[in-house]
Amino acid sequence: MKYDDASWHYGGDFPKDLPDEAGATHTGMFVAWALLSGLAGQIHVDEFPQDLEALRTRSITPGQFFFKYCDGKFIDENLNDQGNAFAAAYFDLENGSYLADYESVLGSDLPSLYHVPDTWQSFDRLKPTLDGRFSEWRAGGG
Repeated sequence: MKYDDASWHYGGDFPKDLPDEAGATHTGMFVAWALLSGLAGQIHVDEFPQDLEALRTRSITPGQFFFKYCDGKFIDENLNDQGNAFAAAYFDLENGSYLADYESVLGSDLPSLYHVPDTWQSFDRLKPTLDGRFSEWRAGGG
């Protein structure tokens, strides 16, 4: 299953003043949070553990990680079973509340959500919200 693809964003109604990579920041933030929160799929844990180390040491930004190690595509293989169940409920771009949370925490004063900086500072601002949503989801039987 494919949750998101950066090309879906920069291929459409996308700000001309931004690089294509800005179409991956919102997903990169979620994927980085999930991987750092113990929800990584086997491909990251067993086959490419050095990728996770790049996140842990913050030697690469969440968006850069998403482009470099996930090819700009967020698929079910990136997460374990629990991560996929959470992503299906929360990240879903049509029915989940991730984008609303992302906007309220990081994008409310920007021209668009694509203008959110791909930085660890942005990640650190978003992380408590994601932690809280995950805890709520788990408490609800997720």
